[in-house]
Amino acid sequence: MPRLPTPLTLPAGDARGDGQQNHGQDRDRADHAADAGEREPGLRRRSPLRRGETATAWAFITPAVLIILGLSVIPVAWSVLLSFQASDLVTPSRWVGLDNYRALSQDPNFSQAVRNTLLYTVLYVPLSIGIGLALALALNRRIRLVGLYRTLIFVPFVVSATAQGVLFSFILDPEFGAANSVLNTLGISPQGFLTDPGQALLVLVAISLWSGTGFCVVVCLAALQDVQPSLIEAARLDGAGRWQLLRHVTLPAMTPVSVFLLVWQTINALQVFDLVYVTTKGGPLGSTTVIVYFIWEQAFKNFTAGYGAAAAYVLAVALGLVTVGLRLVRGREQRRSARPVRLEGAGK
Repeated sequence: MPRLPTPLTLPAGDARGDGQQNHGQDRDRADHAADAGEREPGLRRRSPLRRGETATAWAFITPAVLIILGLSVIPVAWSVLLSFQASDLVTPSRWVGLDNYRALSQDPNFSQAVRNTLLYTVLYVPLSIGIGLALALALNRRIRLVGLYRTLIFVPFVVSATAQGVLFSFILDPEFGAANSVLNTLGISPQGFLTDPGQALLVLVAISLWSGTGFCVVVCLAALQDVQPSLIEAARLDGAGRWQLLRHVTLPAMTPVSVFLLVWQTINALQVFDLVYVTTKGGPLGSTTVIVYFIWEQAFKNFTAGYGAAAAYVLAVALGLVTVGLRLVRGREQRRSARPVRLEGAGK
């Protein structure tokens, strides 16, 4: 039977000496760290370089802070006080409390502006998102000149609302516009378009769709290209068709983008102003008067700035409620999607 090798051991004195040496090194490192910790605050307080960096940082951010205070915080606080006053921005104002808000609840013109704004929002938001998603699905393919098509669809979004209003005012002119000329050629009677109370708001929705759908197309196209190809391939291997892929794979993956578009388009719809101002100025017969145009009209045309400020804060509260509601819905959907799925028969 072969002999086992004899284990190597250190003498007791050497082991004790090494332990003492290591203990001494650890104590020296601890003392050095404590001395550095005591010296560092003093060095930090006395360092002129750090004080110079702080002054330089404040020098860079001070203009931005002043702009934010001057253009957002101070006007918001001043308009809050103004909504409780009767003011024409010229003569001294007087405190009226909640009278402006009570008058808004009884004003038929404000009620009409609210109805017009809600109708515009209900029509514009889902149509813009739906058409944008459809165009994004069509452009998310390898087709010839796809880059040109994407650019042409996005170009109207870059055009300002003022230019759009001027352009369509000429096109939709009831007497000399190109639209009625085309309709006349097709044997259709001329239409009033922006001068017809029954058509004006719908025409504004159509103009907004022409310009605002391009933004939805770009956002939806980016979301479609971010969907994992492995999910699509797995669904196809399981026998999913085109509509099943869209419903069960693509749309759930686009949920965050869809919520963003819903919030963004809703806020833009509730704040529409420049297109109305350029084309119809709230007419005919108040059929296109929206909330923001009503605010402008009260504050700068009728010189009832306090009344207009009260209407502005009604709109601000409405926007806040819409945003909070959509965020709650998104949070609920995220918690539901993060919940573990229980398989049938599990645990039996």
